[in-house]
Amino acid sequence: MDGSQLLAVSQERQAQVDAVLERFFSLSKNRAAAFGPQYVQLWEALESNTIGGKRFRPRMVMAAYQALGGTDIEAAAYVGAAFELLHTALIVHDDVIDHDFSRRGVPNISGSYRDAAAASGSSERVAEHSGISAAVIAGDLALFNSYRLIDRTGVADVTRSRLLEVMDDALFASAAGELIDVDFSINFDMPRVDDILHMERLKTAVYSFECPLQAGAILAGASEEVVATLGDFGREIGIAYQIVDDLLGVFGLEAETGKTTVGDLREGKRTVLVSYATSTPEWATIGELIGKADLSDAEADSVRAVLTSCGAKSFAEGLARYYGNRALARLAEPHIPPALRAELHPVADAVLGRVK
Repeated sequence: MDGSQLLAVSQERQAQVDAVLERFFSLSKNRAAAFGPQYVQLWEALESNTIGGKRFRPRMVMAAYQALGGTDIEAAAYVGAAFELLHTALIVHDDVIDHDFSRRGVPNISGSYRDAAAASGSSERVAEHSGISAAVIAGDLALFNSYRLIDRTGVADVTRSRLLEVMDDALFASAAGELIDVDFSINFDMPRVDDILHMERLKTAVYSFECPLQAGAILAGASEEVVATLGDFGREIGIAYQIVDDLLGVFGLEAETGKTTVGDLREGKRTVLVSYATSTPEWATIGELIGKADLSDAEADSVRAVLTSCGAKSFAEGLARYYGNRALARLAEPHIPPALRAELHPVADAVLGRVK
Protein backbone atom coordinates (compact mmCIF):
# COMPACT_ATOMS: atom_id res chain seq x y z
CA MET A 1 0.00 0.00 0.00
CA ASP A 2 1.14 3.53 -0.72
CA GLY A 3 1.01 6.39 1.79
CA SER A 4 -2.55 7.44 0.97
CA GLN A 5 -3.82 3.87 1.28
CA LEU A 6 -2.09 3.42 4.63
CA LEU A 7 -3.66 6.64 5.86
CA ALA A 8 -7.10 5.55 4.72
CA VAL A 9 -6.76 2.18 6.47
CA SER A 10 -5.54 3.88 9.65
CA GLN A 11 -8.45 6.31 9.63
CA GLU A 12 -10.94 3.50 9.06
CA ARG A 13 -9.54 1.52 11.99
CA GLN A 14 -9.64 4.57 14.23
CA ALA A 15 -13.24 5.24 13.28
CA GLN A 16 -14.19 1.70 14.27
CA VAL A 17 -12.52 2.06 17.67
CA ASP A 18 -14.06 5.51 18.11
CA ALA A 19 -17.50 4.03 17.49
CA VAL A 20 -16.99 1.45 20.25
CA LEU A 21 -15.85 4.11 22.71
CA GLU A 22 -18.72 6.42 21.79
CA ARG A 23 -21.25 3.66 22.48
CA PHE A 24 -19.52 2.78 25.73
CA PHE A 25 -19.54 6.34 27.04
CA SER A 26 -23.09 6.98 25.86
CA LEU A 27 -24.34 3.94 27.78
CA SER A 28 -22.26 4.85 30.82
CA LYS A 29 -23.54 8.44 30.93
CA ASN A 30 -27.12 7.26 30.58
CA ARG A 31 -26.56 4.84 33.43
CA ALA A 32 -24.86 7.54 35.53
CA ALA A 33 -27.84 9.88 35.16
CA ALA A 34 -29.74 7.83 37.73
CA PHE A 35 -27.07 8.78 40.29
CA GLY A 36 -27.17 12.50 39.66
CA PRO A 37 -25.65 15.15 37.36
CA GLN A 38 -22.32 15.19 39.22
CA TYR A 39 -21.69 11.58 38.24
CA VAL A 40 -22.58 12.29 34.61
CA GLN A 41 -20.13 15.17 34.71
CA LEU A 42 -17.35 12.84 35.86
CA TRP A 43 -18.06 10.46 32.99
CA GLU A 44 -18.00 13.40 30.59
CA ALA A 45 -14.61 14.45 31.97
CA LEU A 46 -13.31 10.91 31.54
CA GLU A 47 -14.64 10.74 28.00
CA SER A 48 -12.92 14.01 27.14
CA ASN A 49 -9.62 12.37 28.08
CA THR A 50 -10.10 9.79 25.32
CA ILE A 51 -11.06 12.25 22.57
CA GLY A 52 -8.43 13.53 20.17
CA GLY A 53 -5.84 10.86 20.93
CA LYS A 54 -3.86 9.12 18.22
CA ARG A 55 -5.40 5.75 19.12
CA PHE A 56 -1.90 4.32 18.92
CA ARG A 57 -2.53 1.21 21.02
CA PRO A 58 -5.73 0.28 19.18
CA ARG A 59 -3.80 0.69 15.94
CA MET A 60 -1.32 -1.94 17.13
CA VAL A 61 -4.17 -4.34 17.91
CA MET A 62 -5.88 -3.79 14.56
CA ALA A 63 -2.64 -3.90 12.57
CA ALA A 64 -1.62 -7.30 13.93
CA TYR A 65 -5.16 -8.68 13.71
CA GLN A 66 -5.88 -7.76 10.10
CA ALA A 67 -2.37 -8.55 8.84
CA LEU A 68 -2.79 -12.05 10.28
CA GLY A 69 -6.07 -12.57 8.45
CA GLY A 70 -8.60 -11.56 11.11
CA THR A 71 -12.03 -10.64 9.76
CA ASP A 72 -14.16 -9.89 12.84
CA ILE A 73 -13.41 -6.19 12.80
CA GLU A 74 -15.95 -5.34 15.50
CA ALA A 75 -14.32 -7.73 17.97
CA ALA A 76 -10.90 -6.25 17.15
CA ALA A 77 -12.29 -2.75 17.65
CA TYR A 78 -13.51 -3.74 21.12
CA VAL A 79 -10.06 -5.06 22.02
CA GLY A 80 -8.48 -1.90 20.65
CA ALA A 81 -10.90 0.25 22.64
CA ALA A 82 -10.03 -1.76 25.76
CA PHE A 83 -6.36 -0.85 25.39
CA GLU A 84 -7.28 2.79 24.77
CA LEU A 85 -9.32 2.83 27.97
CA LEU A 86 -6.44 1.17 29.82
CA HIS A 87 -4.15 3.91 28.50
CA THR A 88 -6.60 6.56 29.71
CA ALA A 89 -6.71 5.01 33.18
CA LEU A 90 -2.93 4.87 33.44
CA ILE A 91 -2.32 8.46 32.36
CA VAL A 92 -5.07 9.77 34.67
CA HIS A 93 -3.47 7.97 37.60
CA ASP A 94 0.03 8.95 36.45
CA ASP A 95 -0.97 12.62 36.64
CA VAL A 96 -2.19 12.03 40.19
CA ILE A 97 1.12 10.39 41.13
CA ASP A 98 3.08 13.25 39.57
CA HIS A 99 0.78 15.84 41.13
CA ASP A 100 0.12 17.27 37.67
CA PHE A 101 -3.03 19.29 37.07
CA SER A 102 -2.65 19.71 33.31
CA ARG A 103 -1.73 17.64 30.31
CA ARG A 104 -0.52 19.12 27.04
CA GLY A 105 -1.24 22.60 28.29
CA VAL A 106 -4.87 22.15 29.33
CA PRO A 107 -6.41 21.11 32.66
CA ASN A 108 -6.71 17.36 33.11
CA ILE A 109 -9.37 15.76 35.30
CA SER A 110 -7.50 16.74 38.46
CA GLY A 111 -7.05 20.26 37.17
CA SER A 112 -10.61 20.83 36.02
CA TYR A 113 -12.08 19.62 39.32
CA ARG A 114 -9.50 21.56 41.32
CA ASP A 115 -10.28 24.74 39.39
CA ALA A 116 -14.02 24.26 39.85
CA ALA A 117 -13.61 23.79 43.60
CA ALA A 118 -11.37 26.85 43.85
CA ALA A 119 -13.88 28.92 41.89
CA SER A 120 -16.57 27.93 44.39
CA GLY A 121 -14.48 29.27 47.27
CA SER A 122 -12.56 26.22 48.48
CA SER A 123 -9.07 26.69 49.86
CA GLU A 124 -6.11 25.62 47.75
CA ARG A 125 -5.63 22.44 49.80
CA VAL A 126 -9.30 21.47 49.62
CA ALA A 127 -9.48 22.30 45.90
CA GLU A 128 -6.46 20.12 45.12
CA HIS A 129 -7.88 17.29 47.20
CA SER A 130 -11.12 17.53 45.22
CA GLY A 131 -9.27 17.35 41.91
CA ILE A 132 -7.09 14.43 42.91
CA SER A 133 -10.05 12.52 44.34
CA ALA A 134 -12.07 12.93 41.13
CA ALA A 135 -9.12 11.73 39.05
CA VAL A 136 -8.60 8.63 41.19
CA ILE A 137 -12.28 7.72 40.83
CA ALA A 138 -12.28 8.37 37.08
CA GLY A 139 -9.11 6.35 36.59
CA ASP A 140 -10.60 3.46 38.54
CA LEU A 141 -13.67 3.49 36.31
CA ALA A 142 -11.55 3.47 33.16
CA LEU A 143 -9.34 0.69 34.47
CA PHE A 144 -12.18 -1.63 35.42
CA ASN A 145 -14.09 -1.03 32.20
CA SER A 146 -11.05 -1.74 30.03
CA TYR A 147 -11.49 -5.35 31.16
CA ARG A 148 -15.24 -5.18 30.63
CA LEU A 149 -14.71 -4.21 26.98
CA ILE A 150 -12.75 -7.44 26.49
CA ASP A 151 -15.75 -9.32 27.88
CA ARG A 152 -17.96 -7.67 25.28
CA THR A 153 -15.98 -8.85 22.24
CA GLY A 154 -18.24 -11.87 21.82
CA VAL A 155 -15.29 -14.19 21.13
CA ALA A 156 -14.95 -17.77 22.37
CA ASP A 157 -14.18 -18.28 26.05
CA VAL A 158 -10.67 -19.62 25.42
CA THR A 159 -9.74 -16.60 23.32
CA ARG A 160 -11.32 -14.18 25.77
CA SER A 161 -9.36 -15.74 28.63
CA ARG A 162 -6.11 -15.31 26.69
CA LEU A 163 -6.96 -11.68 25.95
CA LEU A 164 -7.69 -11.00 29.61
CA GLU A 165 -4.34 -12.57 30.53
CA VAL A 166 -2.59 -10.21 28.12
CA MET A 167 -4.46 -7.22 29.58
CA ASP A 168 -3.41 -8.37 33.03
CA ASP A 169 0.22 -8.64 31.88
CA ALA A 170 0.00 -5.08 30.55
CA LEU A 171 -1.38 -3.63 33.77
CA PHE A 172 0.85 -5.71 36.04
CA ALA A 173 4.02 -4.58 34.24
CA SER A 174 2.93 -0.96 34.04
CA ALA A 175 2.27 -0.84 37.79
CA ALA A 176 5.75 -2.25 38.44
CA GLY A 177 7.30 0.33 36.13
CA GLU A 178 5.38 3.16 37.76
CA LEU A 179 6.59 2.09 41.19
CA ILE A 180 10.20 1.98 39.98
CA ASP A 181 9.77 5.46 38.47
CA VAL A 182 8.46 6.77 41.81
CA ASP A 183 11.48 5.24 43.55
CA PHE A 184 13.77 6.95 41.04
CA SER A 185 12.18 10.31 41.80
CA ILE A 186 12.96 10.13 45.53
CA ASN A 187 16.40 8.55 45.20
CA PHE A 188 19.23 11.08 45.04
CA ASP A 189 21.48 8.71 43.09
CA MET A 190 21.04 8.70 39.32
CA PRO A 191 19.97 5.26 38.03
CA ARG A 192 22.03 3.51 35.38
CA VAL A 193 20.98 3.60 31.73
CA ASP A 194 19.96 -0.08 31.85
CA ASP A 195 17.78 0.56 34.92
CA ILE A 196 16.02 3.43 33.18
CA LEU A 197 15.39 1.32 30.08
CA HIS A 198 13.98 -1.46 32.27
CA MET A 199 11.62 1.00 33.98
CA GLU A 200 10.45 2.53 30.70
CA ARG A 201 9.85 -0.86 29.16
CA LEU A 202 7.66 -1.93 32.09
CA LYS A 203 5.85 1.38 32.53
CA THR A 204 4.99 2.07 28.90
CA ALA A 205 6.35 -0.30 26.26
CA VAL A 206 4.55 -3.41 27.54
CA TYR A 207 1.05 -1.93 27.45
CA SER A 208 1.66 0.30 24.43
CA PHE A 209 3.38 -2.14 22.05
CA GLU A 210 3.98 -5.65 23.33
CA CYS A 211 0.54 -6.52 24.64
CA PRO A 212 -1.64 -4.77 22.02
CA LEU A 213 0.27 -6.53 19.24
CA GLN A 214 -0.02 -9.87 21.01
CA ALA A 215 -3.72 -9.31 21.65
CA GLY A 216 -4.34 -8.71 17.95
CA ALA A 217 -2.44 -11.88 17.09
CA ILE A 218 -4.30 -13.97 19.67
CA LEU A 219 -7.62 -12.68 18.41
CA ALA A 220 -6.62 -13.65 14.87
CA GLY A 221 -5.77 -17.18 15.99
CA ALA A 222 -2.03 -16.85 15.30
CA SER A 223 0.48 -19.44 16.46
CA GLU A 224 2.24 -19.08 19.79
CA GLU A 225 5.47 -18.55 17.88
CA VAL A 226 4.05 -15.51 16.11
CA VAL A 227 2.53 -14.18 19.35
CA ALA A 228 5.89 -14.49 21.12
CA THR A 229 7.79 -12.80 18.28
CA LEU A 230 5.35 -9.91 18.24
CA GLY A 231 6.03 -9.49 21.95
CA ASP A 232 9.75 -9.35 21.17
CA PHE A 233 9.19 -6.80 18.40
CA GLY A 234 6.97 -4.74 20.67
CA ARG A 235 9.54 -4.77 23.47
CA GLU A 236 12.37 -3.54 21.22
CA ILE A 237 10.40 -0.90 19.37
CA GLY A 238 8.70 0.19 22.59
CA ILE A 239 12.07 0.85 24.22
CA ALA A 240 13.17 2.78 21.13
CA TYR A 241 9.96 4.79 21.31
CA GLN A 242 10.58 5.78 24.92
CA ILE A 243 14.17 6.83 24.22
CA VAL A 244 12.94 9.00 21.37
CA ASP A 245 10.17 10.38 23.57
CA ASP A 246 12.75 11.43 26.17
CA LEU A 247 14.84 13.06 23.45
CA LEU A 248 11.84 15.01 22.20
CA GLY A 249 11.03 16.01 25.78
CA VAL A 250 14.25 18.05 25.77
CA PHE A 251 15.14 18.69 22.13
CA GLY A 252 11.77 18.51 20.36
CA LEU A 253 9.77 21.33 18.84
CA GLU A 254 6.85 22.18 21.10
CA ALA A 255 4.66 23.06 18.11
CA GLU A 256 5.09 19.50 16.80
CA THR A 257 5.15 17.46 20.01
CA GLY A 258 2.49 19.41 21.91
CA LYS A 259 4.55 19.24 25.10
CA THR A 260 6.96 21.61 26.78
CA THR A 261 10.68 21.02 26.33
CA VAL A 262 11.58 22.34 29.78
CA GLY A 263 9.17 20.22 31.86
CA ASP A 264 11.39 17.11 31.99
CA LEU A 265 14.43 19.22 32.91
CA ARG A 266 12.56 21.08 35.67
CA GLU A 267 11.20 17.80 37.01
CA GLY A 268 14.65 16.22 36.95
CA LYS A 269 13.19 13.29 35.06
CA ARG A 270 15.41 10.24 35.03
CA THR A 271 16.16 9.60 31.36
CA VAL A 272 18.87 7.97 29.27
CA LEU A 273 20.07 11.44 28.35
CA VAL A 274 20.60 12.55 31.93
CA SER A 275 21.96 9.21 33.13
CA TYR A 276 24.62 9.21 30.43
CA ALA A 277 25.54 12.84 31.14
CA THR A 278 26.29 12.03 34.78
CA SER A 279 29.18 9.85 33.63
CA THR A 280 30.89 12.73 31.82
CA PRO A 281 33.05 15.58 33.18
CA GLU A 282 30.55 18.11 31.78
CA TRP A 283 27.93 16.99 34.30
CA ALA A 284 29.44 19.32 36.88
CA THR A 285 28.28 22.31 34.82
CA ILE A 286 24.60 21.27 34.67
CA GLY A 287 24.04 18.95 37.62
CA GLU A 288 22.50 21.68 39.76
CA LEU A 289 20.19 22.76 36.94
CA ILE A 290 18.57 19.35 36.40
CA GLY A 291 15.51 19.30 38.64
CA LYS A 292 15.47 23.07 39.22
CA ALA A 293 11.76 23.90 39.47
CA ASP A 294 12.16 27.45 38.14
CA LEU A 295 14.65 26.59 35.40
CA SER A 296 14.67 29.47 32.91
CA ASP A 297 14.59 29.09 29.13
CA ALA A 298 18.17 30.36 28.96
CA GLU A 299 19.30 27.80 31.53
CA ALA A 300 17.44 25.08 29.62
CA ASP A 301 19.32 26.08 26.48
CA SER A 302 22.59 25.74 28.41
CA VAL A 303 21.60 22.26 29.55
CA ARG A 304 20.74 21.25 25.99
CA ALA A 305 24.10 22.52 24.77
CA VAL A 306 25.95 20.43 27.36
CA LEU A 307 23.83 17.34 26.70
CA THR A 308 24.88 17.70 23.08
CA SER A 309 28.55 18.47 23.65
CA CYS A 310 29.08 15.69 26.20
CA GLY A 311 27.67 13.10 23.79
CA ALA A 312 24.46 12.31 25.67
CA LYS A 313 22.21 13.32 22.77
CA SER A 314 24.09 11.29 20.18
CA PHE A 315 24.30 8.34 22.59
CA ALA A 316 20.50 8.34 23.08
CA GLU A 317 19.89 8.66 19.34
CA GLY A 318 22.22 5.74 18.65
CA LEU A 319 20.56 3.66 21.34
CA ALA A 320 17.13 4.32 19.82
CA ARG A 321 18.41 3.18 16.42
CA TYR A 322 19.94 0.09 18.02
CA TYR A 323 16.63 -1.00 19.54
CA GLY A 324 14.76 -0.06 16.38
CA ASN A 325 17.06 -2.32 14.34
CA ARG A 326 16.61 -5.12 16.86
CA ALA A 327 12.85 -4.76 16.40
CA LEU A 328 13.15 -4.96 12.61
CA ALA A 329 15.33 -8.05 12.94
CA ARG A 330 12.49 -9.81 14.75
CA LEU A 331 10.23 -9.18 11.76
CA ALA A 332 12.72 -11.02 9.55
CA GLU A 333 11.91 -14.31 11.30
CA PRO A 334 10.65 -16.86 8.71
CA HIS A 335 7.38 -17.50 10.56
CA ILE A 336 6.32 -13.84 10.28
CA PRO A 337 3.91 -13.50 7.32
CA PRO A 338 4.87 -10.91 4.68
CA ALA A 339 1.63 -9.01 5.29
CA LEU A 340 2.48 -8.58 8.98
CA ARG A 341 6.04 -7.57 8.10
CA ALA A 342 4.71 -4.95 5.69
CA GLU A 343 2.26 -3.69 8.32
CA LEU A 344 4.85 -3.25 11.07
CA HIS A 345 7.87 -1.94 9.16
CA PRO A 346 6.24 1.51 8.91
CA VAL A 347 5.68 1.45 12.68
CA ALA A 348 9.42 1.12 13.28
CA ASP A 349 10.15 3.74 10.63
CA ALA A 350 7.69 6.15 12.25
CA VAL A 351 9.22 5.67 15.71
CA LEU A 352 12.74 6.35 14.52
CA GLY A 353 11.57 9.07 12.16
CA ARG A 354 10.38 11.17 15.10
CA VAL A 355 13.99 12.23 15.70
CA LYS A 356 16.65 12.82 13.06
